[in-house]
Formats: sequence, C-alpha cells, structure tokens
Amino acid sequence: MEMLLSTKGITICLFFFVLSLAAAIEIPLSVSQLPTITEQSHTQVAYPFDEDFTIKCEARGNPQPTFNWTKDGKPFDLSSDPRIVTSNSSGTFVIQNRGIINNFQGKYRCFASNVLGTAMSEEIELIVPSVPKFPKEKIEPLDVEHGDSVILHCNPPKGIPPLHIYWMNIDLQHIPQDERVSMSLKGDLYFANVEESDSRSDYCCFAAFPRLRTIVQKMPMTLKVSRLKHANDSGSPNAAVTKANFIKERKPKLLIPPESSGSSSSVTVIKGGVLLLECIAEGLPTPHLSWVKVTGNMPKDEPETENFGKTLKIDQVTAADEGTYQCTASNPMGRARHEFHVHVEEPPQWLKKPEGGVYSVGTNLVLLCEAIGNPEPSIQWKLNGMPIDGRTFRGRISTREISLTNLQLQDSAVFQCEATNKHGTILASANVNVLNIAPLILTPDGENYATVVGYSAFLHCDIFASPAADVRWTKDDSIEPLSTFRYQLNKNGTLEIRDTRKEDSGSYACWAANSVGKRAITANLDIRDATKLVVTPKSPRVLKSHSILLKCQAEYDPHLKHSFKLSWRKDGDELPVNSTEGGRIILDRDTLFISSVLLEDQGVYRCVASTALDTAEAEAQLIVLDVPDPPEDLQLSENQNRSVRLSWKAGASHNSPVNESIIEFEENHWEPEMWQELARVPGNDTTALLSLSPYVNYQFRVVSVNAVGRSQPSKPSLRYATPPAAPDKNPENIRVEASEPNEMVMKWEPLKPMERNGPGLEYKVSWRQRGVETDWNEELVKKHSLSVRNVPTFVPYEIKVQAVNNLGSGPEPNITIGYSGEDVPDAAPSGVSVEVVNSTLVKVFWFGIPRDRVRGHLRGYKVSWWKTRSLLDGKRHHPEKHFLTFVGDRNYGMVPGLEPFSEFRLTVSAFTSRGDGPESSPVVFETPEGVPEQPRFLRILNFDKDSVTLSWGLPKKANGHLTGYILQYQIINETHEVGAVSNVSVANRSALSWRLAGLSPSTKYKFYIKACTAKGCGKAATEEGLTLAQGTYAGIYEGISTQGWFIGLMCAIALLTLLLLTICFVRRNKGGKYSVKEKEDLHPDPEAQSIKDEIFGEYSDSDEKPLKGSLQSLNGDIKATGSADSLVDYGEGEHGMFNEDGSFIGAYSGSKEKGSVESTGSSTATFPLHA
Repeated sequence: MEMLLSTKGITICLFFFVLSLAAAIEIPLSVSQLPTITEQSHTQVAYPFDEDFTIKCEARGNPQPTFNWTKDGKPFDLSSDPRIVTSNSSGTFVIQNRGIINNFQGKYRCFASNVLGTAMSEEIELIVPSVPKFPKEKIEPLDVEHGDSVILHCNPPKGIPPLHIYWMNIDLQHIPQDERVSMSLKGDLYFANVEESDSRSDYCCFAAFPRLRTIVQKMPMTLKVSRLKHANDSGSPNAAVTKANFIKERKPKLLIPPESSGSSSSVTVIKGGVLLLECIAEGLPTPHLSWVKVTGNMPKDEPETENFGKTLKIDQVTAADEGTYQCTASNPMGRARHEFHVHVEEPPQWLKKPEGGVYSVGTNLVLLCEAIGNPEPSIQWKLNGMPIDGRTFRGRISTREISLTNLQLQDSAVFQCEATNKHGTILASANVNVLNIAPLILTPDGENYATVVGYSAFLHCDIFASPAADVRWTKDDSIEPLSTFRYQLNKNGTLEIRDTRKEDSGSYACWAANSVGKRAITANLDIRDATKLVVTPKSPRVLKSHSILLKCQAEYDPHLKHSFKLSWRKDGDELPVNSTEGGRIILDRDTLFISSVLLEDQGVYRCVASTALDTAEAEAQLIVLDVPDPPEDLQLSENQNRSVRLSWKAGASHNSPVNESIIEFEENHWEPEMWQELARVPGNDTTALLSLSPYVNYQFRVVSVNAVGRSQPSKPSLRYATPPAAPDKNPENIRVEASEPNEMVMKWEPLKPMERNGPGLEYKVSWRQRGVETDWNEELVKKHSLSVRNVPTFVPYEIKVQAVNNLGSGPEPNITIGYSGEDVPDAAPSGVSVEVVNSTLVKVFWFGIPRDRVRGHLRGYKVSWWKTRSLLDGKRHHPEKHFLTFVGDRNYGMVPGLEPFSEFRLTVSAFTSRGDGPESSPVVFETPEGVPEQPRFLRILNFDKDSVTLSWGLPKKANGHLTGYILQYQIINETHEVGAVSNVSVANRSALSWRLAGLSPSTKYKFYIKACTAKGCGKAATEEGLTLAQGTYAGIYEGISTQGWFIGLMCAIALLTLLLLTICFVRRNKGGKYSVKEKEDLHPDPEAQSIKDEIFGEYSDSDEKPLKGSLQSLNGDIKATGSADSLVDYGEGEHGMFNEDGSFIGAYSGSKEKGSVESTGSSTATFPLHA
C-alpha cells in the first residue's frame, strides 16, 4: 500500500445522492442469504477407460446449504452405493469405475437448501456407453447378374457419436467409390449397377468411434457378378456384355428415400445445426443426381454437395433454409424425383430471465420469464425447487410473470423458471433475498491510495445495505460540501477525483447510512509527480547499413523509483530486452542501438516508462534512407527510325526523392553486354523520348538516382532495332605520318560502331599536292590508314577522308593539310662561337641553317663537345663526347658541367624527327682555373697534452695550380657549442702534414684542411681529437712499474703470448691461411701510412682504411662513365630545362673520372698508453 506523506488542513465535505446497491454488490457471506448454485456439471460421458467420473454441484449461502440429488426425477441417495465418494460441505460426488456402471446412467439434478430456501441445478445427464460390437453372424454370398442393383448393409452398432464408417477390403484398402458405387449416411454400400470387376469376397465394413477409442469390423461379405447369356449368343464376350447391358438398361429408381415413402418426405433440422439431405438411385446407365430448391431461393452461399452429388449439405442452418428441396436422378432412360419438406426448429432460448436481488421489507417484487423456441416452449414456475401451488401462494402467478407486494423477511426464496419443448429444457433461477440490515462497508478502513498529478484517483467504498444506504464523502475533518465538478460518486460507492492536483492529498471519509444504522471508513490519498519522457533524436534519418542510437531520458517521482520500468516498442510490438538479431539491435535500459540499419528497421520507436501509478510514452520516427528500388515495367512506344519513347514505373524512393533517372542502352552486335549511358531525365519523369542511331539493335534499362546513390538497374526492356542509313559524319583527327622520306601515311580516327549507321563501312580517301592544279587521287579502304609511296620529300598535300556504307556517303569532308615524309638536314649551322662564362659553364652561339636545307620539321639543334687535354699537366685525353639538345629554332645555348682548367672542342648540328644533320667545324675553347676539390683525408698522427700532428691527402682534382693549404681548428664540447676558429696558412703546396702547438690539455678539438688555387680554396676535410691530460702518462708509469703484482702479470701475459704463437705456427704448418694483408690492415703503422700518402698522392688506394679505433664517417659517390650521355631528356623533359638565357637547369650527367670513396666524416684518435 502506498503510504501518505502529509495531510493538509483543508476540510471539505460532499453530500451525494442516495445510492441503491441491491443488485450491484454481491451479498457478503456474513449476511444471511439464500443458496446459489456456483458450479455444476453438464452432460457427461462415462468412458470405460476412465478411472472415475465426477459430477459437480457447488453452492454458497448463509447458513451453509445442504445438498440433495434426484435421478430421473426420483430422490437419489449418494450413500446407497459404496462406489460413490462424497465431500463435506459440497454436493459434488465421484463415481469410481469398478467395472459395470450401467446403472448410473440417467439424468441427475442437484438441490442446495438452507432455512431460507432451495436452489436447483440444471439437469445433468450421465451417459454410460456400452462397448460397440458387430454381432457374430454368417453372411451368405450375393450372386447377381451384370447390371443389377446391389446394397451391402453395414448396420453399425450403437455408440457415442461421432461415428465414422469405412468400406475396405481385407488388406485395409478402401473400396473405390464414385457415382456408381457409394456409401449412404447410414453406412450401407450402394451399387447403382454392378460390373464383373465388383466381384470379390472381402467387402468389410469398419465402424470407428473416436471418443471411445474403438474401431470394430463386420464379417466380410462376398459379391459374385455373373454375365447374362442369351441362348442364341455365340459371339465374343464383349458382344455378350453389350447384349446383357441392353437387356438390363432401365430408368433410375430411388433407393434412398425408398419408393415406399412416396414422392416427398418431411425433414426437421435444428437451427444452427447441419442439414443433410440424401438421394441414392439405381439404374443403368448410372444415374446422375442434381438438386434444386423448389420453394424460396437457395442460400446465398451455394450449398455444397458430397458423396458424388448424392448428399446436399447446409451448415449453420437458419430460418431462411426452410422450404422444399428436390433431388433428381436422371439417365438416358428417364428420371426419378423426390421432394424434401425441410422444417427448421430450435430449442428454447431466453427472451427475458427472472432476476433476483436484495429487497428491503415493504417493497414489491415482479419476476418476468419469457422464452422462444420452435415448437413454442412451455413455462413452469417453481419455488425452492418445487412447483408453485397457486392456491397457497400469496402472490400473483401467470405464465410469464410472478409478483409479490409488501415483501417480508419470510418471503425470501429461490424462484425457478423452466422453459421446455421437444428439443430441450432451459432453467433460470432468481434469488429473492428480503433483508433489513444496517450498512456494511466491505472496503477495509484506513486504505492508502496514491496517484500522479493529472490522473484520476479512485477511493473505494463498497457498501452492502438493505434498505439502500445514503453515501457521502468528506475530506479531512470538515462537513462542508464539495462544490467542484472534479468529484464524482460512482454507483459502487467509489469516489472518483478527476485531474488530480497536489492539493488533493489528504484524508477522506466515506459515510453510509440507512434506517437501520450507519457506518464510516477513512482513506488516505497521496499525489505523486507524473513520469515524463523525451526520446532523442526525435525524427532521425539514417542511411541504410549505418548505425543509430536512440536515448530515452526519463523523469519520475523518487517515491516510485523501485517500481520504475523502461521498455521499448517498435510499431506497437515490444522489443526483447536482450540483444536481437545476433547483436545488431541492442537495448540497454534507456538506450536503443541499431547497427547496420535495414529498411525494415524503419518505423515508430516508442519508449514506454511505467511505475506503480502511471505510464508515460515518447516516440521517435526512424526514417531509413537508401538508394531507390530499381524501376519496373519498361515499355516502348512511338517507334520511329531514329527515336523511341521509353516509359517505366519508378521504384520505391526509400525516403529520398529521386533526383534523376539514367537511361542506359546495350546493343548486341558491336559490344554485347556492355551498357552505355544514353540519356538523363529529371527525377519526376517516368518517360523519355530517346534519340537513336541507325543500324543498332537496342535494349534499354533505367537507373534511378537519389541523394543516397544509384539504384540497381531495372530489368532490360524488349529489344528495338533501328533501320540502316548513310553515315552522318566523317572520320576525325586526320594526320600524316611517315617513316621514309618518299612516303606519306595518312591516318585518321575510325568511326565508332554506333556511328557506322549501316553495313559495308569504307573510307574514301582523296589527296593532291597543295598549290598544284591537278585532279584528286582517290582510293576506298576499309582500314583507318593509307600509305602512298614515291612522293617528294616533305611536300604539303591536301587530304580528305569520307565515310561510305552500303546506303550512301557521309557529308562532304573538310580538307586537311599534311606533309610527305621527312629527311635529315643536309647543311650544318655556321658562325659557331663560344663565350666562356666561368670555369664550368660556357655559352654557345650559331647561325641556323636555311629553311630549304632542313628537309622536314626542324626539331632543334644539338651541341656536342669533348675534352682534349688538361691545362694542369698538359696530358691528352681520349675523346669522350657529350651532347645537349636545344628544342626549337634558336641560335644559342648554355653548356654546363665542364671541367675547369681544360681544353675542349665543340660542334653544332640541326636535327629533324628523321635524325641529325652534318656537324659544324669544331671550335676550340679553354676553361679557366677553379677551386680545388676536398682533400682526400685528414688524419691525426700524434697527440700530446698541448700539441697535435696532422696529415692529409691531395685533393682528388686540383682544378688548377695549387698555391697551398688553409689549416683551421676550434674547441668543441659535448653540448655542441664551439669556440672561435683559428687559421694556419700552409704556403708550401707540397706539404702534406703539420704540427700544431699551443693547444689546451684535455680538450676536444675539431680540425679542418682546405686546398687552394689562385681562384680560391675548396671544401674542407675534417677530423676531431682530444688532447692528453697533464701528467697522465708519468703518473701511471711510476705507479704500477714498481709493484710486484704488475711484474707477475707481465710474466703471465708473456707465457700466454708464447702459447698463442705456438698454436698459430701449428695451424700454418697444417695448411691454414693467414692473410698478411688482413694483418696489416688490422695493425697499420701510422708513420708508414703517412709516408705512403705523401708519395702516391691522388693515386692512393681508393679503398682507404681508417686508423685502428677511429670512428670515420664515409660519404662518397661512385659516378659511372658514359661515353655519349645524351641530354635530350634533360633538354626537353621535366628535369632538364633552360632559362631564357639558355642556362641549364637540373642535373647534368656527363662523363666522370673513376670515383673514389672520400673520407669526410669525423673520427676520434686513440693512442697507446706508453708513448
């Protein structure tokens, strides 16, 4: 129960109208009252396989009623048979099945009585069926002639319906039935005429009783059919049969109904039941049965016939089915008819039943009892289960009414009304309780009620009183009337407060009073806050296969927390709490997550919150967007030679309107199964007039497009073939190509398949020399090129190409100018001169060749050069040509990447697409000195505490006469901060070592060495090293040389060395190799290395080895030599372009001398402990 939180001090009272509760509330069992039957059995079957049978009769009343039974209208003593088991305070009894129980069959009635009266049950029929059995009998065989009529009787035993009858043979196979052979409703097997094939000795009738779980079989019957032979017959058997049939032919005769019943009969059927009319006839040929309704119309629902038209069946019979029905059996020999007069009757049904109730002393009583039926039922009144004697009854009694005035307490009784006709009996009881008691309030006192703001509150006050009580409700402690319309008293005494507010909380009292006394109860009402919900997003639109998350935000009264529940529904159906569809839809209290959204996920999602007092809902309309469904039902119309109209039905747009429709076509000759776009139409259009090309066998399809994407294509339309026509256009992109000087190859883009317009496509090619009055040369070709030989070199021609097919020619073609084949130029440029820009770059000038000497399209000029000797040593070089191309008609160019201080020769030639022309006479030029390259290495030979000896190699290329070296050094530390740079000039150009003094002890230095010429100094080689700490050497020597342990250690080392030398000697004698070169590399002599570098200079070993322990960084490039590096790619490509002044931009790839690995990194020298 909901507990109150507060009670307001406002007091209000309301006096309500008098409320009659005599019939509205069941009489409390604590009040004296007549017996009332509450439960009883109806017709019951005592099956032999049941262990017992229960016949129920329960009743209530005060005092507790006692029970009596009658059987077949006579008193029945339940204690008279030990097989009957009874219960205390109950009329129900159980019959135990101990074998023979046939004596219990009959119609029972239960009577429940107390001092106030007697209640009576309806009749309860107990049926005790016997086990059905066919009698054991000997059935004589039936001998009949061909064409005779035969009846095989089944005569099934009696049993509980339904009864199912089957005719089968001894192998339990059904006897075939048709118009000639059929079974009647009673189960007999009828032969309209027999045939020899009907002969058999195992006609068996089976009767099945499903409710008894029993099937019984009759003894087999034998039927023998013989031929009818005429005395003079000597023909074939078939002739005999035909003769017999002719003799036996006869008109139909009705076997059901039999002729003895006349031409008509009456049939009675119960309303609501099933009408079955049956006609079975014999005759030869086999008669055909038909049905008509003679009087009135056939039912609206055509009646069905069964058993090959021999049975007319009407379900749920109504009064409209009453009338005369006729069946007709006919064959070529005649007809037979029978009429059925159908009468529809019905068992009794109530029009008005007597109704009892609670009556106060002095009131009047009227009981009505009316029933209908066919035949009309008879009405009988009973009082306490006994017929009413009008002589002693103080009230008035008639067939349909009983009345009493000025009721007194002793008038309390049970009145029964029975309506009976031949189809059944119905019973109605009316308990008349005459009471005079003070009000009884059945609702407990002090009930606590609660509701939410805005809802209605119902405060119950169930009252029983006789005479009827006046009911009023008051609020808190006041008796002032309630004046608002929100308060309403219902018939059962409940106070309804509509549209509640917070101030409606409080204590209420229900008062009930009549002439005998009064009573009151209190009730407490508390008003809670209403539950509120919001679902976000409200109207989500989501793409198919994407995800959506719905959130349900709820507010509810804290007091309702424990009863608060949340659920989700889709289109009214609740979604399960656990995840569904393999985790695709996940519910987690207030969230609903749908992944991989499908089209069927679209709908209204409702979040439902419920508490003990209210329910709230909020919804979101989920709209799923997807590409449209494919268009459907493509139709072609308005067929023309070059157009057709295509129409279609648009598919579902899936919440995104169709923006446009794309019409595609496929033709099955040139590119079968290749779909191409033909047209586009706005999204609302579902028809388009399509422009078509001749000589194409089209089929079309449509693709719809919306904001989401493209639909799947529609199914293709029917094919539509356009007739052929002459070409509408000529080839395009006509050009002349030639690989030989006296040749002209004319080429063009062929017509596309859709442009051919018809069969037999060819090209008519016309050409003539430009500026020469001559006729056109013409030739028809099927290819898209034509080669013409023996033409002048590089002469302009006028060219035309026209498309032609079997239906005609295309439009007049345009004239294109083309040139015959090219040749190489036959003249060299003149006036070649060179302007030296710096030691590696020169600018070349020349005069172009005359136009008539080019003999083709001038592609540009090629500058070639080669080094002849070095100016440093005068040494001649093997000619190694380099060239650079300059595209276009120009007269200068820049040549980069030359070696300084060298002598070169240079030529210029013109070129066409066919090749290079003759070169100009060579021009000799010299490049000036440049700065030297980096010295090959820089090494530290010796380190002292304040000085260092450095050694370096010659530069790889001096690029001029060396003037000396610049030696630099500076202090560095671990934080990458450096000191000032000190310079030392080495004027002796042949010096390759230097001793630096005045350095700081224990300090790290970085050293630089540059080679210099008159043009300047080149890039420096570097090295790093650390000077010794002051006194380090002496301190160590004096500290350990006089120690005994040191002397022992030295001896041990000497012995170990001797052992190692012995092992090495043994290995060498056994054939092992020990590389002297590897040994020298591992232990180099610094002085010897220095001497080697000084003697051999730039010719030193390119695979130089660093000093042992040094950390040198090797950084060198090995350049490959090219004998004739063409710079055409650089001149005309992405990386080789020239500025306006002709200077070269990008990498130059000329010939290089053999590369070497140069030492440019840093290293830290290590030194021995003893100097």
